[in-house]
Amino acid sequence: MRTDLHTTSPLTGVRNLGILAHVDAGKTTVTERILYVTGATHKRGEVHDGTTVTDCDSQERDRGITIFAAAVSCVWDGHRINLIDTPGHVDFSDEVERSLRVLDGAVAVFDAVAGVEPQSESVWRQADRHGVPRIAFVNKLDRAGADLDTAVESIRERLHTVPLVVQLPIGQEDEFTGVVDLLRMRSLVWGAGRDTFEDGPVPNSLRAEAQRRRRLLEEAVAELHPVALEEFCTESTVSAPTLAAALRDLTRSGEGVVVVCGSAYRNRGIEALLDAVGAYLPSPLDVPAVRGSFGGTVEERAADPAAPFSGLVFKVNSTTTGRLTYLRVYSGTIQKGDAVLDAGAQRSERIGRILRVQADRHEEVDQAVAGDIVAMVGLKGARAGATLCTPTAPLVFEPPTVADPVVSVAVEARRSLDTGRLASAWARLVEEDPSLTVRTDPETGQTVLSGMGELHLEVAVEKIRRTHGLDVSVGRPQVAYRETVVRGVSGLVYRHVKQDGGAGQFAHVVLDVEPLEAAVGAAGDKAAAHAGDFVFGSTVAGGRVPQEYVRAVEAGCRDALAEGPLGGHPVTGLRVTLTDGATHSKDSSEMAFRTAGRLALRAALRAGVMALLEPVAEVTVTVPDDAVGGVLGDLAARRGRVSGQAARAGTAVVTATVPLAELFGYASRLRSRTQGRGSFTNRATGYAPVPATVSDGMLSR
Repeated sequence: MRTDLHTTSPLTGVRNLGILAHVDAGKTTVTERILYVTGATHKRGEVHDGTTVTDCDSQERDRGITIFAAAVSCVWDGHRINLIDTPGHVDFSDEVERSLRVLDGAVAVFDAVAGVEPQSESVWRQADRHGVPRIAFVNKLDRAGADLDTAVESIRERLHTVPLVVQLPIGQEDEFTGVVDLLRMRSLVWGAGRDTFEDGPVPNSLRAEAQRRRRLLEEAVAELHPVALEEFCTESTVSAPTLAAALRDLTRSGEGVVVVCGSAYRNRGIEALLDAVGAYLPSPLDVPAVRGSFGGTVEERAADPAAPFSGLVFKVNSTTTGRLTYLRVYSGTIQKGDAVLDAGAQRSERIGRILRVQADRHEEVDQAVAGDIVAMVGLKGARAGATLCTPTAPLVFEPPTVADPVVSVAVEARRSLDTGRLASAWARLVEEDPSLTVRTDPETGQTVLSGMGELHLEVAVEKIRRTHGLDVSVGRPQVAYRETVVRGVSGLVYRHVKQDGGAGQFAHVVLDVEPLEAAVGAAGDKAAAHAGDFVFGSTVAGGRVPQEYVRAVEAGCRDALAEGPLGGHPVTGLRVTLTDGATHSKDSSEMAFRTAGRLALRAALRAGVMALLEPVAEVTVTVPDDAVGGVLGDLAARRGRVSGQAARAGTAVVTATVPLAELFGYASRLRSRTQGRGSFTNRATGYAPVPATVSDGMLSR
């Protein structure tokens, strides 16, 4: 059903959702077909042709992948859908994180051949952390080797959720023509070359299988939903209205995931997917009120257009026409020309224009209300994560988290005259992408760009070249190492005494330093372990060290974590306990105890046993069967540890854990070993100790 894009929808009809998936699962094609089916576009965009609406950046079209989250809007059957197409590559997971922070629901897209892939699992866990309800769309059922049941089983096993399949495919692989709706027990069939479907009875050849699967669906829902269970026990069946209501409740509570299927490329199954979005995913009224705080007071804001205005900035983009600030409005109403408060920065801003976004095209509107996702023009300083609100009702929302960078490169302008322009370009780029950091190396004086992966940095550097016309040189990528405590020290005594005229400095501290895992294991304080990579405690009794000095010692210890004794890398994974100390009636101060804490911990780290940590990634390599041996040997040479191997439609899928430093240039190496037939994906999994033979060589250089 096509509906005018300008039709206004009540709040109950708004759906703020994201498209999540592994790279190449078909996210962008799904988004393009949604826009086409709803009438928002009149021509089907194709990724391989570079004609998609959401992949509007030149690099996205050149590389054929989504790099930047893109927002679009459309209307379907009385529902206004604000949709964000998110990246699928692991290097751009921070874009996904910021998007999920402002979404009410999501469609997770899975390849019907590959099922759950590594990045599918990562974005699913991200959605779990944000409590975002999801439905699953099993895509590419027209591909050779496509199997809905296998894909669904991988969802059950790898994502640890309950898939509730509401459709049955009609035909397999290149004969896939439609689906059976198991709730209505009707068939939806798309003919060759047609953009519309025919709604008819279930084919005789599939009637028994459809009834069997409908029964399995009823049983699965009855196990999870009390109303459905009561009807099932009484009537020995569950009616379609009860089933639909139960599926809606289970989706929104996260207890189950509705599964639909189709082929986005062939435009089959998109209408049913949109119907599922409207039926099962929540509106802004169905999600809990957002919580914020100001001045120590916690407050909830419901999605009410009449409430005080509040919204969260989740993306900033500099365009040729000005600075666009993307905002999710959580409460109230905002109009162009209104003055708002950036509550975190305590700075006033004024709204110049409000835009309904269609990727790189915009439609100006007079106002935005609770539940809307819009772009604003005229804001000068609001950054991603900023809370904008009515000045008379200030509130600060928790901003999206930003992951620590894991890869760095040295970048400098080829012409010294461009150094100032390059610094300005970096500042603008970091403002747009908070997961990038730029710093000056104190030893070499070089500008160091850090990000989430090799591709992430390539894209950033290329954007500097294309957008700002700067010629830059780039060094070899370097990973972000860490240092950790293997064996600590107990009872380290440090006395800081300084007397140079006037008031002196005196601080006496005694520290215990131990690995955090050992500390957690001994104390059972698992919450502390999850709180961060450093835990500080005090067991000083009798007021020998006043509380304000204890806090100063902790601050000093945190200062010391910036550089470890092995190679000057940040220190992580330790617990420090202040066990004793002494003060002087005149010369003790917070500054003295902060200095003592910093120098004492440095001495303790030098006295203990330290280990070097390196970032590692889970790599999934897909290669022809005849190339497996060479690939396994290459992974071993890169210090990879193979964790799994499986056969899939004439190819082998190898899973291994490999140090990130060993993956630079791996794509080219893999292509040469497999004559261009191999591919791989990777996702960061954390840090692991560097083998002694490798770390000794690194530290000796």
